Formats: sequence, C-alpha cells, structure tokens
Amino acid sequence: MDKQLEKIRHSASHMLAASVKKLFPKAMLGIGPATEEGFYYDFDNLNIKEEDFRKIEKEMEKLISQNLKFSKKYITRQQAKKLLKDERYKLELLDELKGKISFYTSGEFLDLCKGPHVKSTREIGAFKLIKLAGAYWKGDSKNKMLTRIYGTAFKTKKELADYLEMLRQAELRNHIKLGKELDLFSFQKESPGSPFFHHKGTLVYNELLNFLREEYKKEGYKEVITPLIYDKSLWETSGHWQHFKENMFTLKVDNREFALKPMNCPSHCLIYKDSLKSYRDLPLRIADFTPLHRNELKGALVGLTRVRKLSQDDAHIFLKEDQIESEISKLIEFTNYIYKKTFNFEYIANLSTRPEKYMGDIRLWNKAEKILKKVLKDKKIKFNIKNGEGAFYGPKIDFDFKDSLGRFHQLTTIQLDFQLPERFELTYEGEDGKKHIPVMIHRAILGALERFMGILLEQYAGHLPLWLAPVQVKIVTVNDKCTKFAEDIKNKLNENNIRVELDDRSESIGKKVRDAQLMKIPIIVTVGEKEIKEKTLAVRQDGKVSFGMDIPKFIEETARRIRERC
Repeated sequence: MDKQLEKIRHSASHMLAASVKKLFPKAMLGIGPATEEGFYYDFDNLNIKEEDFRKIEKEMEKLISQNLKFSKKYITRQQAKKLLKDERYKLELLDELKGKISFYTSGEFLDLCKGPHVKSTREIGAFKLIKLAGAYWKGDSKNKMLTRIYGTAFKTKKELADYLEMLRQAELRNHIKLGKELDLFSFQKESPGSPFFHHKGTLVYNELLNFLREEYKKEGYKEVITPLIYDKSLWETSGHWQHFKENMFTLKVDNREFALKPMNCPSHCLIYKDSLKSYRDLPLRIADFTPLHRNELKGALVGLTRVRKLSQDDAHIFLKEDQIESEISKLIEFTNYIYKKTFNFEYIANLSTRPEKYMGDIRLWNKAEKILKKVLKDKKIKFNIKNGEGAFYGPKIDFDFKDSLGRFHQLTTIQLDFQLPERFELTYEGEDGKKHIPVMIHRAILGALERFMGILLEQYAGHLPLWLAPVQVKIVTVNDKCTKFAEDIKNKLNENNIRVELDDRSESIGKKVRDAQLMKIPIIVTVGEKEIKEKTLAVRQDGKVSFGMDIPKFIEETARRIRERC
C-alpha cells in the first residue's frame, strides 16, 4: 500500500473512533488499523445499525474540517494506565507492550498508537463508511464479539467514487448471489462453512478438475488418494500440532486423538517413505484432490472464498537440491500458462520470508529464501517482499491475481521446504551410493477449488467460458411443431459431449430466450418452422444472432471450442 494512503486511512480510523466516542460515550475502543481496502475500528458496548453511518460521517466531517493536528507523544506506563482507566481493551494492549509507550492526539481525542498518521486532518481526503460486522477481540473465538465498523479513504473524491462503483459492481457479481440464481451451490445450517454443490455446480467443479488432471499429466504428476483422518502423532511430527492445531478439527476414537487433515503434505511424506527412492526417481511430483477440513472461525466464513471443507489442487514435489531452481522455474511458467492463457488473469508476485514462529534451522531458511529470490530475479519477475509471512516450515512465492474489477486474490503458492523431509526422515540414494535428504516443494496453482470457482464467477459475472458453463447450449422452440426436430439436434449435441438443454415449454419464444439469458447460457439455439424447412439453426452467441447456420458445422465448431477451452 502507498505509504501516504496508509497514513490517510489510519488517520481516518482515528476520526471514526473520535466521532463514535462523541456520539456514543459508553462505547469502548478496540483497535483501528489501516487495511488494503480502507480501515476499520472495533468497539465494545456499541449497538448501532448501518443507518447510523451518516450521523457518524457528519461528525467525522466536522472534526476533519477543523484541520486538527496529529501529535505523537511518549508517556510513562503509569501515566498511560491513568489515561486508559476506562478502556479495558486498550489496557490489555498496554500490558502487552514493551519499550516506549506512544499516544497520538488529534483535538480532544487521544489513542494508544504508534502511527503513522498524516500531519493534520486536512490531508485525510475523501472517506466513506462501508459496513458493519462482528469481530472477536484479537481474532479469538474465546473472546467477546465486538462491533467492527469498516470504512475506506482515498486521496481524492474521484478515487473514492471509483472504488464505490467497484463495490457496486462487485455486489452485482457476488458469487453467493450468482450461485443461488444459477443453481450452482448452496449452504445449509447443518454443515456450516461447507458448500453443497448442486448438479450444475458439480459440472463446473468437475470441469476444473478434469482440466487440472490433463495439465498435470503433461507435467509428470502422479495423482494419489489419501485418508482424511490421522493420528495426532503424524501432526506432531509435521509440526502442525504445534503451529496449526487451532485450525484443525480433532476427535477421539478408541482413546486415541485424531485430526481431520487441513493439508496433504504429511500424507505425501508417508507415501514417499513407503518405498526406497533413488536419485533417478526425482523429481517426484505427487498430486492430491482429496478433501481438506480447516476449523475457520464462524465469523470468517464467506461463501466459497472462506470455507471449512475444501479441495486444493494440492501437489508436493520431492527433489534434489540441484533441481530446485529449474523446478521452481517450471512452476512459474506453468502458472503463467494456466492463468494468462486459460483465464486471462494478471498477477503480482510476492516473496514471503521467515515468520516469527518458525520451525527448523535458520541457516536452511536463509538458503531457501536466497534460492527463491534468485529464481524470481532470473525470470525477470518483479516481486514484493512480505517479511515474516512465510509458512512455519519454509519461505514461499505467492501470486496475487487481479480480477476484472481490479481486486487482487492470492491463489498460487510455491513453498520451499527443507524441514519436513528431515522431520519425516525421508531419504534417497544418491549417485554416490549414500543416503541424502530430499527437498520438498509445496505448491498449489488454483488454490482451493471452491475459492477459485467463487472468484471465477465474479470475474465473469456468472458468464462462464463455454468450456466451463454447466449448460453450454440451450435449444428453444417456437412452437410444439418444432419439438421433434429440436430433440434430434439435442441428441446430436449430446453425442458430441456438448452439455445441452431443451426448452419446449408453451411459452413465447421471447420469454424462453430471456430465461436462457438470465441463466447466462453461452449459446442459445432457436428452432422454428423455417429452420426445420431449411435444416439449419438460428444461433445466438457472443451478443450476435446468426441465421441459417449449417447444423454439422455448428456442432463441429462448438465441440472444437470446448475441446480447446475457448
């Protein structure tokens, strides 16, 4: 994020907090950071609706118009406790702080804060409060649920207007709304966070799987199927029990503690270990689409983009150290092929380095980070450094993909791991006849298929490419006399593996076409008496209608476009 924009948004969050305290004096302050999308502030003891936003915004405007200065000052811990005596959440944060204690004042408002801020409120620019949400204090479900107010701020009114228009378009493209309208999937209270894919949604899901399987075969991957439930000891060996347990579903059977798998890497280590490996077997590429389960917080669940049950296009590559650079280079090229050629996404690259809580030898971490940097530079790929955001077992390259609304989604990840092979005592016989420890690459190209499907629906506003569309062709009849001819066309399309439906209802042709358009079907074929007489079709696609289309030619061309994933 632009540094000045970060200052603007952080300062706007302070104005939000100051306004809420002025209007609702009993409200208690949580935290209020700037974010990539804007800012938020958390409050306790605040019962409001979004209808109250205009009142809060007016108060913010009043404060901002006073051109208040943001002043930083350092005080003693005793002084801070006195100032915050009525703010229990700030006191809790204060207890956790080490070193100097800084406050920012702006007019009468004072907040425990390290900054950064603009010099005065005049620099805040244009802002808008967006939505209300619930948020557990510190993101922990054991803590109290607070009221979170989201807002955004920009340097200019135009930038704000453009962003608000993007939000409007995003709502029209909302994948949850589209999923219901197009009969793709639903969510049920009996299994929260787990999508129920209906028949049409399953067709889309399986097309994505088929696509991946075809591409993986070309790249030399071997698909496996692994269990869902594992003994606690496996997760202790992998380090997940120590670093990821809060996100795992656990259960007890026969006095043993088990967990549903949140990822596939430990099971792939077991497969690798099941037989002796030689340097000739490497790189060994293992792919797995079996379901994963992650205990995401209830408040964090969002449609297909944040779920508890998911399937990743998950794969792990076991290889020698001297194969790392070429393999990661291939993965980057593979990512380019998948996204740019097939889905037309642009991306930015990020290198995420060693987190605060990490596993293993720091020297191996440094080596891994150095290798990833080198590959990115050799490929002439610009990248951002995300310090401390690597996985607990290794650094990673992430790709954030830009959608049609300008939003970024983190999808592809390539993680370099020297730790798990060592923890699982994996070896291979080298050319020298000695035992060596392999290196492991964790990688996902599309990421969670559920999430990717949600992003695709929004990217295309529900108008999925022909090859992915659950219904590729809709045949509509002018009257009952046309049904037999239409059924013959439907059968021919079915024989060519083209997904087709026939609408021969006793409705007007206009209504049938509109209904097909509402279901976002790529190709609509109209059959009337003229088409029967001439043995041709009227075909509506890509916003155009072609009359007198030759039937074999239409079928051949449609089948070709589907095969080539046009």
